Amino acid sequence: MASELEFFFDYGSPFSYLADTQLKGLAERSGARVVYRPLLLGGVFKETGNISPISIEAKRKYIMTDLERWAKRYGVPAPHNPHFPINTMRLMRGAIAAERAGVFAAYHRAIFDAFWREGLNLGEAAIVRGVMERAGLDAERIAAASEEPAVKDALRAATEAAVARGVFGAPTFFVGDEMFWGNDRLMFVEQALSARP
Repeated sequence: MASELEFFFDYGSPFSYLADTQLKGLAERSGARVVYRPLLLGGVFKETGNISPISIEAKRKYIMTDLERWAKRYGVPAPHNPHFPINTMRLMRGAIAAERAGVFAAYHRAIFDAFWREGLNLGEAAIVRGVMERAGLDAERIAAASEEPAVKDALRAATEAAVARGVFGAPTFFVGDEMFWGNDRLMFVEQALSARP
């Protein structure tokens, strides 16, 4: 049985986007199965007393440079979005709805790319629907499901469960009970996976 790598993410996290670009290769090398865990990063910050690093001017400037460094290292376009920060609640509920509809992979790729490669304003419902339609998804179905109480409750519960496990930011990874925070910990994630029976 393949090891599991749990990936806790929010589409509004550029470092989650960068990490996501590396997971396919990591999974192929390690034989691990990636389990995607959508959460609401704003909810995590609220519950843990954490704040977004972009709210601190010195960190914001540093992060912009660091994003470019990591993108160059990974050989991917540097994440950018002139509309950032964007409230991602609708997007994260959409991830839950897409999972339930069996179309998560297409939704996930389309949203991350639209957010960080194309720099679209995904705070606008009409733009999100256009992104989904372009990806061949049933935008109306996913949008409607995103408003269902069961989906809202599932995202809230997933966020609370992540906090209960020690998550305080994104991206966060778990290999078994061992937690790793940040895309810069992927080498340790891979080591942990290779050490598992």
